[in-house]
Amino acid sequence: MGTATFLPAHSRRSSDLSKHSAEVFAEAEDHPITVTRRDGQTLVLMSEREANARAQLLNFAAQLITVTLDDDGPLDERMARTFPWMLALSSADRTQCAQDLVDAARASFATDQPHLALAELTSWKETAVAVAAGLATTTVDWLGDDGETVERP
Repeated sequence: MGTATFLPAHSRRSSDLSKHSAEVFAEAEDHPITVTRRDGQTLVLMSEREANARAQLLNFAAQLITVTLDDDGPLDERMARTFPWMLALSSADRTQCAQDLVDAARASFATDQPHLALAELTSWKETAVAVAAGLATTTVDWLGDDGETVERP
C-alpha cells in the first residue's frame, strides 16, 4: 500500500503538478486541490470561479454580520438598508427573503458550498428587479404539454 492511499481524495503531491499537470489542473476545475509539499507549506489549487465564489460568500457574510449586529428594527428592515433592492418586494416577501438569505448563508458555510447562498441572493434580487419592472402584476398561465392550463408547479 503506497503513501498516496492515506492522502485525502482531493489532495495531490507537488510532484504531480510536474508529472501529471493536465490531470491535476482538470481536477482543480471541479474542486479545490490540496497540494502537499515536503519543503514548504501546503497549497490549494482552485479555479478562478471557485475563488470568486468564496470571495463573494465572504462578502455576503460580512454584510449579514453587519445587519445582525445592528439592533435597530426587525431583520427584514435592517437587511433592506444593506440590500436596497429588497425595498421593491412586498413586506411579506422582504420577511421571507431575509429569512431565506440567512438560512442559505448558514447552509453554505455548514457545507462549504458557496453557491447555495449566492444562488438564493441572486434569485431574490432578480425577483425584486422583476417586481420593480412591473412584471409581478402580470398573470402567468401555466400550460401543460398539451397546451391545457394547469396548476402552478
